[in-house]
Amino acid sequence: MSLEKARDYLKKFNLEDKIMEFTTSSATVVEAAKALNCEEEEIAKTLSFFINDEPILIVVSGDKKIDNSKFKNEFNVKAKMIPYEDVEKYIGHKAGGVCPFGINENVKVYLDESLKRFNIIYPACGSSNSAVKLTIDELEKTSNYTKWVNVCKDM
Repeated sequence: MSLEKARDYLKKFNLEDKIMEFTTSSATVVEAAKALNCEEEEIAKTLSFFINDEPILIVVSGDKKIDNSKFKNEFNVKAKMIPYEDVEKYIGHKAGGVCPFGINENVKVYLDESLKRFNIIYPACGSSNSAVKLTIDELEKTSNYTKWVNVCKDM
């Protein structure tokens, strides 16, 4: 189970107690913000893409979307999301619960600058009804990120 993979991964950082499970869905930004009683921009959504057939994740603020020209400038390819039905195979979590914790080994993680304006953010935690409360420092330490990028724009 993906939630357990994420929980086991976060145990290495003594952060498993920050994981929250809900009786309702938190698969979308709107649903997660409602479940957490927070603003949508505080949700850290994790988007999955292919870069030259290699899977990557970009963690972005809930009120942003990918800016295709910024993406192409950063990665030198057009943005190509991993199809919904293939996300679990390439990333290790199903769509709706994708997070940078407990993912497949070959997946690079990038953090978008849009997150830096918050002290606390809420990424999913491997399932469509979970989240974890993290500081930006904790996200950096746990995500094994490659680098910060600026690939988003307002929705």
